[in-house]
Formats: sequence, C-alpha cells, structure tokens
Amino acid sequence: MAAACVFSLPLGPQRIVCLTEETTEWLYLLGQEHRIVGISGYTVRPRRARDEKPRVSAFTSAKIDKILALEPDCVLGFSDMQADIASSLIRAGVQVTVFNQRSVVEIFSVLYQVAAMVGQGEQGLALLQKMQHDLQGMQGLAAALPRRPKIYFEEWDVPHISAIKWVSELIGIAGGDDCFPELAAQSLGKNRIIADGLRIVRRNPDIIIGSWCGKKFRPENVAARAGWGEVNAVKTGQLFEIKSADILQPGPAALTDGVAQLHRIVMDWSRQHE
Repeated sequence: MAAACVFSLPLGPQRIVCLTEETTEWLYLLGQEHRIVGISGYTVRPRRARDEKPRVSAFTSAKIDKILALEPDCVLGFSDMQADIASSLIRAGVQVTVFNQRSVVEIFSVLYQVAAMVGQGEQGLALLQKMQHDLQGMQGLAAALPRRPKIYFEEWDVPHISAIKWVSELIGIAGGDDCFPELAAQSLGKNRIIADGLRIVRRNPDIIIGSWCGKKFRPENVAARAGWGEVNAVKTGQLFEIKSADILQPGPAALTDGVAQLHRIVMDWSRQHE
C-alpha cells in the first residue's frame, strides 16, 4: 500500500516583495495582490497598492532589515542596478529573482514567467494575448499612415538620455520612428547619453516626448534650449509628456497606457499633417 503524502504541493510564493512597480501591477491584474507583502516606494500603479502595502525600497536602495522582517519567500527585482540589493538579500538566505527585460518581447516573457510562478499561467497568457492583439491593431493603423513622424524620446534632460529599447520599439508600433534607434540598443542609461544637444537638433524630430523619471517634463525649457528653435517639433508645438510610470516601467503599463499615449500623439500629428 502506497504511503500517504505528508505534504501539499506548493502553490508558488506566498509572501512576495516587489522591488519595482511592474511586478506589483501585474500581480494585482492577476488578482494575486494578497501575496504581496512589500513594494517599491515609487509604485503608483495601481494607486491603492500604496495604501495597502508597506514601502520597503527605492530603486537602487532598500531597507534590508524591513524586508527581512516581512519574512518574504520571494523577492522580485529588475536589472543590474538592483544587484547590490539582491546580493544582500541572497546572503541573508532570501530567494531573489531579478529580471532584466529590455525589449517588448522580453517584457511579455517576464510577465508570463511571473504569472506561472503564482499559478496563474493560463490567466496571464489570456491577458498577454489581449495586449498583443491591441498592439497589432495599432501596428495596422500605423502601417496606413502616409508619413511617419520622427520622434525624440527623452528619459532625462541633463544630460540628455534617449529612449531605452522597449520604448523605441513601442514608438515604432505606435507609428513613429525613433530618432536614435542606434542608442536604443544600449541597455544602460549612461550609454544612451547624448552629450551634444545639437545632435538632436540635426536629427530634427517632428515630435518630442519627455518622460523625466522623478520630475515633471518642462516643454518650455526644451523649447528654450540653444539652437532648438528651428526643430520641427518646437516650431509646431509638438512637445508632450508621458509619465514615467506609464512608459518607463517594463511591464503592463508600457504595453497598454504608455503605447496608447504614443499612438494618440502620432495619430493627432498625422491628422494635422495630412
């Protein structure tokens, strides 16, 4: 007679700390917010997470003692910039998973992995397929545009830092062309610095989009930069802000609200320039 099983199968991590916003947002979308015991202080999506969960980290720093006190069975992080946090937690015996997604395809892959970790692979796949369908719809509309605008996306103002890869790809899906596609391939912000602002002027973008992480985009400051008065975007007033929480988090926000804002800006520009 077979022996009775003395343990139940695990259902994935039960006490998760999310060091960045995208995994928090995704777990809420999956209906798994009860697993989250700590979040990043930069979290604004969903808004209620800030009221419901303790904030235990910034981006490159964290309250290690506070995280340990929460007794997490899993900590989710993003990028090499959180390596020091991850190292400290690993040495303390905590399970840490750090993702390093930099492209649209990689974002989809990471979101599926997180869904599977919490036993929601099927639901996660359905949500991701809906996102993919919406992106394909945007691509179809963009393909019919008589002219695609050149877009300069600025992650930071001093020094100028251009778009990371997933943003550059979303610009293309939305119907525009990134002014600095060669820099988008660089994963680190320091390698996307444009030291000479006149390089941007020479590329003459039709649209300028600012997403200055941690501070408000000031289009009047951009327009007042030396030599920028003759840039098409400045002459026609095509300077816009997309909040960093909507586009610079490599998760659901970028694939939904972020790209939708890009698409609206492009389609409005196209109607004005038919």
